[in-house]
Amino acid sequence: MWCPKYRRRLLGGRVAARLNGLLDEIAVDNDWEIVAREVMPDHVHVFVRVRPTDSPAEVARRFKGRTSRVLRAELAWLGTRRALWSKSYFAASIGYVSETTVRRYIEHQWDAA
Repeated sequence: MWCPKYRRRLLGGRVAARLNGLLDEIAVDNDWEIVAREVMPDHVHVFVRVRPTDSPAEVARRFKGRTSRVLRAELAWLGTRRALWSKSYFAASIGYVSETTVRRYIEHQWDAA
């Protein structure tokens, strides 16, 4: 999970649609599997299955770096910002929780909003 800089509500409409496409491209390029995802107006949840050799920091860096670069290049009004994403992110393994529980949580983010 990660957020736009200053938790601004930027991720709607065309931005969300393009971001979803970019997430798929990045996952395919790195041989990862996106199990569930949700793009909210002010944050992104991605439940991704990666290889054991991929560090969480590297996974977040690849998702955030490429999406920021491409979105800011394609959407002029985003390009005026110094940074699209905040420096932080949240990553966790699903050791004690089932995969279906995590998937259900991500898919029902709009219910809580």
